[in-house]
Amino acid sequence: SSLSLPDQNGVLLPSLQSALPFLDLHGTPRLEFHQSVFDELREKLLERVSAIALEGKVEERYKKLEDLLEKSFSLVKMPSIQPVVMCVMKHLPKVPEKKLKLVMADKDLYKACAVEVKRQIWQDNQALFGDEVSPLLKQYILEKENILFSNEISVLNNFFSPSPKARRQGEVVQKLTQMIGKNVKLYDMVLQFLRTLFLRTRNVHYCTLRAELLMSLHDLEISEICTVDPCHKFTWCLDACIREKFVDNKRARELQGFLDGVKKGQEQVLGDLSMILCDPFAINTLALSTIRHLQDLVGQDTLPRESPDLLLLLRMLSLGQGAWDMIDSQVFKEPKMEVELITKFLPMLMSFVVDDHTFNVDQKLPSEEKGPIPYPSTIPEAFTKFLQDNRIACEIGLYYILHITKQRNKNAFLRLLPALVETFSDLAFSDIFLHLLTGNLTLLGDEFALEEFCTSLFDGFFLTACSRKDNVHRHVLRLLLHLHHKVAPAKLESLQKALEPTKQSGEAVKELYNQLSEKLELRKPSPAEVTETPSMELPLPTVPTPASR
Repeated sequence: SSLSLPDQNGVLLPSLQSALPFLDLHGTPRLEFHQSVFDELREKLLERVSAIALEGKVEERYKKLEDLLEKSFSLVKMPSIQPVVMCVMKHLPKVPEKKLKLVMADKDLYKACAVEVKRQIWQDNQALFGDEVSPLLKQYILEKENILFSNEISVLNNFFSPSPKARRQGEVVQKLTQMIGKNVKLYDMVLQFLRTLFLRTRNVHYCTLRAELLMSLHDLEISEICTVDPCHKFTWCLDACIREKFVDNKRARELQGFLDGVKKGQEQVLGDLSMILCDPFAINTLALSTIRHLQDLVGQDTLPRESPDLLLLLRMLSLGQGAWDMIDSQVFKEPKMEVELITKFLPMLMSFVVDDHTFNVDQKLPSEEKGPIPYPSTIPEAFTKFLQDNRIACEIGLYYILHITKQRNKNAFLRLLPALVETFSDLAFSDIFLHLLTGNLTLLGDEFALEEFCTSLFDGFFLTACSRKDNVHRHVLRLLLHLHHKVAPAKLESLQKALEPTKQSGEAVKELYNQLSEKLELRKPSPAEVTETPSMELPLPTVPTPASR
């Protein structure tokens, strides 16, 4: 060829030849010029690829993209061309298997490709997808535990305060939603991971994530998934109840309709529904609604067995609490409700409500010779036994105790507290209950100055479990960090000794204990204030004068 080398490697455009000397006059290197032309062309090509993906008949546009991929794929490792290849793959609903395998085999390529391409890789590689999802699930559980053990203790701002919609904006839910896209296969895989982890760990936060993920896809109106998840409408209705922290009559009928509508041969859906109901946010809503119903029944002189709404709440609580057993045994039928829960336990709780009313009225009556009537201090043995043997009774009993604490009802609290030392599966020492209890106890702050109150609460309840349960140790220290200034000094000193970490204590306990010790150290009066000796007679430390240095 008669072309000189620069012409051979240049941009062969006749109209350009006469303009190039201008660049030379400005001292612009050819490389810089060629690079900018290249970048410009690449941008145009990327725009064109995105346009092709939207125009013409479906088969034709994908045929064009497949041809383009075939031509360009060999250059995929060139950094300058890679974005174009990735863009083509991103717009192909089905990238050829061979290309996907090559991308998967190369770490850098896999990292660089769009989530649309990764979804196609993941759906046939459960292990690889599991590796991507696993750190997110760990992060999710950690975030939940951090909230439960937060140093901020408050009634108004607790674990259950954020609305469902706000929770779904969390990083993990958003990332998982994006990874799944509209891919039903990936959604099913995530649900399978959640079921497996729930079975392995019994950690109920996985149930929360199950519901949050479905509702996050619902928010985005991804019907491809929502219409095939048989729990969708049930979860949607329950989500509205959780938002209101109450199950009203209209929604109760709806929820009951879903449960009654489970057809023969489809019982497996009960496993999924039970997991949705086992979400602590659902349990919280059902339990709060149950306590409210019981109070209404007292006012109406009605027995629990006569209230269909109450029976439905118990049915859902029972299904939620039975989730682990159902998924573990793979026997999909609703757990049997114990009759005595309805005929004995709930009326007993109602009698406690009546005791409070009676006592309050008594206090207001003019006292006669016999003196004021004392608050009932004993609890029926049956109450304690129910809390030990029956999971639903225990859950409702614990929520009743949270309710009276929130009402600042010290008498009722001290009366029922001894029943919490031994409960079904140690539920009274679970993180969610202790998180809520410590929050509500801040309302009884002034009672902490009283020896009797502290002895009942700490010696009679918390300290019975501290040595065997690290989490209880943590919650007590959280409470004291918040309320130490209210506790009588002598009691505080004995608590500080009793709460000293042991060799078995975890790092979190040691850290909290150190924080508490520092706070108490700052509170101690300085020796100068304590001693009666006139200050002049105290030996003065020798301070070197500036001259003697």
